[in-house]
Amino acid sequence: MSPSHIAPYGSWKSPVTADLITSGTVSLEEIWVDGEDVYWIESRPSERGRCVIVRCSPDNQITDRTPAPYSARTSVHEYGGGSFAVFNKILYFANSSDQRLYRQEENKAPKPMTTESESQLRYADLILDSRRNRLICVREDHTGKTREPMNAIVSVKSGETVESGDVLISGNDFYASPRLSPDGTKLAWLSWDHPNMPWDGTELWVGEVQSDGSMGKKEKIAGGPKESIFQPEWSPDGVLYFISDRTEWWNLYRFANGRIEPITQMEVEFGRPQWRFRMSTYAFESSERLVASYVSKGLWHLSAIDTKTLKLQEIKTSYSMISHVWTKGEHAFFIAGAPAEPMSIVEINLQTQKTSVLKKSSQVALDSNFVSIPQAIEFPTEQKKTAHAFYYPPTNKDFSAPKGEKPPLIVLSHGGPTSAVTARQDLQLQYWTSRGFALLDVNYGGSTGFGRPYRERLNGQWGVVDVDDCINGARYLNEQGLADANRVIIKGGSAGGYTTLCALTFRNFFKVGACYFGVSDLEVLDQNTHKFESRYSHSLIGPYPEKRDLYRARSPLHHAEKLSCPIIFFQGLDDKIVPPNQSEMMVEALRKKKIPVAYLAFEGEGHGFRRGETIKRALEAELYFYSKIFEFELAEPILSIKIENL
Repeated sequence: MSPSHIAPYGSWKSPVTADLITSGTVSLEEIWVDGEDVYWIESRPSERGRCVIVRCSPDNQITDRTPAPYSARTSVHEYGGGSFAVFNKILYFANSSDQRLYRQEENKAPKPMTTESESQLRYADLILDSRRNRLICVREDHTGKTREPMNAIVSVKSGETVESGDVLISGNDFYASPRLSPDGTKLAWLSWDHPNMPWDGTELWVGEVQSDGSMGKKEKIAGGPKESIFQPEWSPDGVLYFISDRTEWWNLYRFANGRIEPITQMEVEFGRPQWRFRMSTYAFESSERLVASYVSKGLWHLSAIDTKTLKLQEIKTSYSMISHVWTKGEHAFFIAGAPAEPMSIVEINLQTQKTSVLKKSSQVALDSNFVSIPQAIEFPTEQKKTAHAFYYPPTNKDFSAPKGEKPPLIVLSHGGPTSAVTARQDLQLQYWTSRGFALLDVNYGGSTGFGRPYRERLNGQWGVVDVDDCINGARYLNEQGLADANRVIIKGGSAGGYTTLCALTFRNFFKVGACYFGVSDLEVLDQNTHKFESRYSHSLIGPYPEKRDLYRARSPLHHAEKLSCPIIFFQGLDDKIVPPNQSEMMVEALRKKKIPVAYLAFEGEGHGFRRGETIKRALEAELYFYSKIFEFELAEPILSIKIENL
């Protein structure tokens, strides 16, 4: 179909509006299967980010289980995860506003299981110990007088209101993944200590559970400061499986007959960086067969593995992003998406391999002629190495650009920085490409999914390797004639915001930037951030205060005199991970230099925007900012913002 309008790139009118994104979408998180029912969490921008547990019954009827104003979200590690569990239709969940645990019987109101603590006691990674009528979970205790909260694995009696739970395991800085054996006699868990992050090094332990519920003999099974263990699970016949990167790739193993046996030996990743609790990449159909997902070059795959022969067989799906794998008999459930398919709760019959979509994250029926399909690319970067990214071309069936014009390019630097991007439908990306922007989503050195050596490229080099890869990715597209070198934008959130600010401060390549709750002063971050990430910069930059000079040298705030291009900042005022002063100090420095700058701060928002009105305002403000900097007219009116020094 020939386009009917000719207009400059960036100015095209698009059906992917901010209103469409915020009113027609939800975020899908976590899965739990109880009997014939499937449960998951929907984070709803239209309800100011409320996290609602929903149930899908066998007749595919979907109903809300958590009534307003309850919101199932835990703040352990600030990022949460593992916030609910279900057993015999009884729902247990951590509530966002007070962080108390609640028990909810069917058709009844939730009842508190823990006493009020002003959010000082937080619980995550809930599992059921039905034999002893209790929950087992990770607790983060902020009631002490120490600088950091205390973490432990605790039990909480069901049906009672208790003060804080009984401590089962303690002594390490962090815990995750408590998992009971099928007969209830053993508990497996992960632990790690400062300065490690869970993708650096964790330990897998197993302890005996006594008849009274207390812990007996404990044994370390695997792991250490240089080995990352992920997702321990018991098979139906009581064998402990787990994922380890001991061969530099996260592969599957099991502990049987007193020794560790490899299940897979592939240069792919079955694991993920444990930013949140209860991440699941595999589950058991039976003792003889498990279903596992893995990522290769940024694309996810689904497979079945015979636990006797160790033969892996790929299960063909249309999805390139797969997470939260669960099984129930011959059925597997997971959250999945693809460039042309929104993230969805998917069910697959493992015998027929027929798939069914239980719920889509977006009910928007977007014409495929407005959808940009990403292309996986590899490009040369520093030290004769290769980096990875996904390139999204401008796509809009109704518009074309004037002959000879090249599109402005948005380079995305993801958060973490130990994280990754993959190919999936994201309406916020399509918001830009359908308006005539090209987009490059970069898996810079330090990203996961490409093996441990790739992940460790960023060690000691944060603010250098990530910036190099973002610039070299953009240069690669410029050389291919796919972008306008004079209109190259960089944007990112959190750690991606730090990469953005470093690129704009220490390099003279990008023309404008957008920083979402990004780091500008590494010293302030080291001193003010929360426990989970309080030593993270020690591997990314170096130990503090020994390397204080390097922290200052890599902090954009201390070198604001080098800035010479416009930036727009977005910040949640309740952010505990990157506090507002990180943005505010940078904005003030730009004001003094008389460089065009805009700053939008949002009350009630934390680290990552969840409310529909915030997401809408941020998208439209960012587009308006670019239109003024690059001097093109928008095809549709949006609310303007104040741009200082323009």
